[in-house]
Amino acid sequence: MKKLFALMMFALLVTGCGGGEVDKTKPVELHVSAAASLTDAMNELATLYAADNPDVKIVFNFGSSGALQQAIENGGQADLFYSAAQKQMDALERAGELLDGTRRNLLRNEVVLIVPKVGAKTLANFADVVTVDKIALGEPKGVPVGQYSEEIFNALGIADAVKSKAVYGSDVRQVLAWVETGEVDCGVVYATDAAVSDKVKVVAVAPADSHKPVVYPAAVVKSSKHADIAKKFLDFTASDVARKVFEKFGFKVVE
Repeated sequence: MKKLFALMMFALLVTGCGGGEVDKTKPVELHVSAAASLTDAMNELATLYAADNPDVKIVFNFGSSGALQQAIENGGQADLFYSAAQKQMDALERAGELLDGTRRNLLRNEVVLIVPKVGAKTLANFADVVTVDKIALGEPKGVPVGQYSEEIFNALGIADAVKSKAVYGSDVRQVLAWVETGEVDCGVVYATDAAVSDKVKVVAVAPADSHKPVVYPAAVVKSSKHADIAKKFLDFTASDVARKVFEKFGFKVVE
């Protein structure tokens, strides 16, 4: 029995030591919360970053900026936050959730009106949406593109008419999907979202003075356990290499 017990203890010791060694070789997981409209560009950037930084694994959480903001406020795991609007970043800053000195404006975008490529109704501008049966919009309380849409339709004086025809998506990619499948007659998304789909077409770009500028801020989250690594990735997304990727997907880089 003593011999058996000794063998069991030895096995446990070896297993424990082996587990520790494996943990040390694991890459650091950097959790990045990013607006859904950044999905394609960010995934490509993560691949490029991994080539030179194999010790870091980028784990993305894509969604509406409002939902991501709330998750961070509620203690959700996040090292970095990339928002599609200033509103959500401002809220986190007021709540003391951002690491001082890391916030920066990174990108710009445009708001566009899209229709299905096949079987679309004839629309020439944003005002024409009053003639459709159904329009897909981002939910304005938490989805930035929905907030911009609301501003546009208020500026045009047709907000009430649009609300009666609206179906609201949980993020901009859901709006895009509904237009792609023809479940709605049209939708409002970012120019970059329309650019990655071959199933929709842009019929109008919202006048710049009809809504707040679409600016994407980014920052390191104060609770990050890997702040230095997070800063390095943030710097990478503002580099010349990242600029080419963002521009390929239709974003405009803030100078």
